[in-house]
Amino acid sequence: MKQRDRESAPAALGVGLIGYAFMGAAHSQGWRTAGRVFDLPLRPLLAAVAGRDSAAVHAAAERHGWAAAETDWQALVSRDDVQLVDICTPGDRHAEIAIAALDAGKHVLCEKPLANSVAEAEAMAAAAERARARGQVAMVGFNYRRVPALALARRLIEQGRIGALRHVRLTYLQDWLVDPDFPLTWRLERHHAGSGALGDLGAHIVDLAQFLAGEPLVGVSAQLETFVRERPLLASVSTGLSASGGPGRGEVTVDDAAVFTGRLASGALATFEASRMAPGRKNALRLEISGEHGSLAFDLERLNELHFHDQLEPAATAGFRRILVTEADHPYLEAWWPPGHVLGYEHTFAHQARDLVMAIATGTDPRPSFADGLQVQRVLAAVEESAAKNAVYTPVPAPRSAVTPASGTPAGTARTEAQV
Repeated sequence: MKQRDRESAPAALGVGLIGYAFMGAAHSQGWRTAGRVFDLPLRPLLAAVAGRDSAAVHAAAERHGWAAAETDWQALVSRDDVQLVDICTPGDRHAEIAIAALDAGKHVLCEKPLANSVAEAEAMAAAAERARARGQVAMVGFNYRRVPALALARRLIEQGRIGALRHVRLTYLQDWLVDPDFPLTWRLERHHAGSGALGDLGAHIVDLAQFLAGEPLVGVSAQLETFVRERPLLASVSTGLSASGGPGRGEVTVDDAAVFTGRLASGALATFEASRMAPGRKNALRLEISGEHGSLAFDLERLNELHFHDQLEPAATAGFRRILVTEADHPYLEAWWPPGHVLGYEHTFAHQARDLVMAIATGTDPRPSFADGLQVQRVLAAVEESAAKNAVYTPVPAPRSAVTPASGTPAGTARTEAQV
């Protein structure tokens, strides 16, 4: 490299990843790719990855391109070559790691849901607010916001193309728990995961509803169900015996499915369904948003398409039309391929990395923020409370600030429980 090129090259942003399984691999892909596709003011550098299993974390570092491996997350946080900590652990570690990283002067990206409880999420949001005063940023990894078709849907709603919202319908269905002999992994234990399909899948669709609508949910009415209440212990699956030496099954302490209705601050109605017990559905996230002037529809299995109906068109030609979201002026598409050359799931993580790097470089607040993550956590808690009371309408506590984290809508515009 010539001297002039070295002087003009963007400064490095050292990234440290904690957790290397499914989400860790997805985030690694995003960090590897973002700086090679987008013209970024900072250059993401894969400094180190951390995990408890030494052999496994070193193998992950080699596979995904991390320069170093650690078996202690605290050692990673304290590294001088790490300026941003990316948290991809089970939910029970999010608060401890995120607060420590923020207090150590690092930027933070934390996978969803933000925490396992509202109290943890409040502590994380408070730590992020303190860190923001020092110039640090913190963001939650709701990657579906970075699907170009959904970013376009948000733009169309902001532009008033479908008018005032009336209905928001979202479902997120998977089938990996249909087999009653699927083992008892950490995602099925409340002390690790916080909740089941509600937090794993429901958090995504709650965030999408509030992101697309540009306003918060103010109340819910819910039902939760655990269809398979005991599953084989992991030791039983691998050896035929439990950890105690005999065949064993353990209790599932989270939900398999969640169904709930909600009301947005404007009065629009919302319906949600999240399940990991839907045979044939692998990763089926679908939504439809209806307004006074039209509707938008999206299916994650057709990720590059957004369907739009303009109610103001003449009836003779009106109807849902397919928008292939691959044009250069569509969100995120300016850096990718010619029109018609579609993107995939993994690209959302490159877009996520791009947006966070831009926020760090420009000193702006990234979205979704920890305050946004806290708002989602409050909705999830209200869903659980409502289900415990047999679908009694449960208000979502309003943020303490004068502006809602979901959209910037004045909190005073939300309807009270008596008005709903």
